[in-house]
Amino acid sequence: MEATRFLADDAATATYGAELAAQLTPGALVTLSGDLGAGKTALARAIIRTLLADPELDVPSPSFALVQPYDGNGRMVLHADLYRLGDTAEIAELGLFDDPDAIVIIEWAERDPRLVAMATYVITLTLPAGGGRLATLSAANGIR
Repeated sequence: MEATRFLADDAATATYGAELAAQLTPGALVTLSGDLGAGKTALARAIIRTLLADPELDVPSPSFALVQPYDGNGRMVLHADLYRLGDTAEIAELGLFDDPDAIVIIEWAERDPRLVAMATYVITLTLPAGGGRLATLSAANGIR
């Protein structure tokens, strides 16, 4: 089952991220796909800020560090970006699933289809003509 939503601007993206965060339970895996500039990090930032109850939290793109951990508000959140990963065999070395209660958000997860198959939520972001972005969400057990 899929649901697509138009996000007119960054504020709409932040609202959508907050709504998604409210649905996440310990151990959830969220994958974010889309072209460069489609808003993957902006959406991840909104989810993480909501989960940690810190609207001003600095949430940079983890594209060079590959994984950025966040611990707060009684939650462990791992934000990963696989864009610069040399080989999908290296994913196991990132420790993304070492803590079964951690909420894991992965940008560019489509680089390893096994991650997408494991995901609780698969979100694809696209940039339609005319501005804004489209977020298409698939959930493992149907849309929640």
